[in-house]
Amino acid sequence: LEAVRAHDPALAALADRIGEIGILLGDVAGELAGYAGDLDADPLRLAAVEERRAALTALTRKYGEFERGIDAVLAWAEQGAVRLTELEGDDSRIDELTAERDALRAELGGLAQDLTEARTEAAERFAAAVTAELASLAMPHARVSFELRQTEDPDGVEVHGRTVAHGPWGVDEVELLLAPHPGAPPRPIAKGASGGELSRVMLAVEVVFAGTDPVPTYLFDEVDAGVGGKAAVEIGRRLAKLARSAQVVVVTHLPQVAAFADRQLLVEKTDDGSVTRSGV
Repeated sequence: LEAVRAHDPALAALADRIGEIGILLGDVAGELAGYAGDLDADPLRLAAVEERRAALTALTRKYGEFERGIDAVLAWAEQGAVRLTELEGDDSRIDELTAERDALRAELGGLAQDLTEARTEAAERFAAAVTAELASLAMPHARVSFELRQTEDPDGVEVHGRTVAHGPWGVDEVELLLAPHPGAPPRPIAKGASGGELSRVMLAVEVVFAGTDPVPTYLFDEVDAGVGGKAAVEIGRRLAKLARSAQVVVVTHLPQVAAFADRQLLVEKTDDGSVTRSGV
């Protein structure tokens, strides 16, 4: 503008204004420099502030609504302080909480005792029904029973004069026992039954439960092991009954059992002298 201001008075005015602005900016720059020089630059203080800011951000994310920021954290802290005061109150508050705990424990013990009695009664009826089913599944002398036991625990609840452990399902540990023939002691079914016996016991259990157990599919293997004739027919009939309320897949060697199915698949094994093949 300085080069052309002599040719246009309007540009001369603009050049003067720009000059004034330059002088003003110089003054502002000088003042800012002086202000910065007067600041107390403390690296330790800055680090402490940054650390506190990070801590507040973490607290906001963990204990408060992020949109509300530090206010939510302070509200949580206030509530926590009130609760802590209650917990650290005088002996009367401790006595009150102890009495409340004892009352709840006594109530829990009573409910657990009622549940144990109901379980015992239901276990007897259920064991009799399963045993009756086994009589028609070529296991006429088998007996099914249940063992209900509790574990001693000094911090547990009192049931029938004993302090026992408790959990979400009460105080009982329930185990299904099987005596497969006369003279045999009842043993846990997982240890005292062969593969075929286990399949038949589970079939009997599911037949008794039919319509009430939400299992969508059953798979039985060797459920007819060691049986034939009328017993095989009875097994097939009970599998068909179970299939009214669920899908039942059975691996069998007996036509009496397979005849009850809605659909049959034949699994064949062939041997040409060098290679054995299986197919469906």
